Amino acid sequence: MIVLEKIVKYFHRGSINQVLALDQLDLTVHRGDFITIIGSNGAGKSTLLNCLAGSYGLDGGRILVDDKDLTGWPEYRRASYISRVFQDPLLGTCGALSIEQNLALAQRRCSRHGLGLGVKEKDRQLFRDHLQHLGLGLEHRLKDRVGLLSGGQRQALTMLMATLVRPEILLLDEHTAALDPKTAQQILDLSARLVEEQGLTALMVTHNMRQALSLGNRLIMLHQGKIILDVAGEEKAAMRVEDLLERFYSVRGEAFSQDRMLLV
Repeated sequence: MIVLEKIVKYFHRGSINQVLALDQLDLTVHRGDFITIIGSNGAGKSTLLNCLAGSYGLDGGRILVDDKDLTGWPEYRRASYISRVFQDPLLGTCGALSIEQNLALAQRRCSRHGLGLGVKEKDRQLFRDHLQHLGLGLEHRLKDRVGLLSGGQRQALTMLMATLVRPEILLLDEHTAALDPKTAQQILDLSARLVEEQGLTALMVTHNMRQALSLGNRLIMLHQGKIILDVAGEEKAAMRVEDLLERFYSVRGEAFSQDRMLLV
């Protein structure tokens, strides 16, 4: 479904601060894949999602989705294929608008529309039905401003908005990193449920190796802009955190120590 061919991305190219973020990266994503992406800071994880979403232009390579070349497409055109949830719960919603107004905007994503009521009664019933599945009581608060919600409630709303109109691709960029452990687990459970129920193709960046192993059907590890590990199915299911660490440090030419497990 998605083919990334020889992707190259520089930052500050030609200057003393030049950084090669993605180095001739190749990746094929099959329809229905739920891929977790791990790697150290600066490995290129979020840059990969930004390039796929169109937030960053490429310095080399091309991006194909369903055999269409999206390489030169701006971010707004790619929105017809791609939805995204960011690390910051504030980025995916408009705090000054109500819950129902935010959902109405999400419902009209990439559709043609003219002047008319932003939220109709039939829309409200649809929104209540979807919100009820979150189990947060937000179906009773449609007219409340989103700015009044907690970070976890806001991120759950963002997840719903990202999938209200089914996307071809769902990008999750460390979307639980800013939440407390209990709320983070609730958002992870919601993410897994939405991906499974809608049969989405999803890529999730995380620093948590246990999350990376427990979620999805495939795992890739990035280091210095390259994929150094790509496992799926039974091979992924059999892996432990120790296995991932050993692989990472072997690539870096460092000896693995059990003491490093304290950092996971």
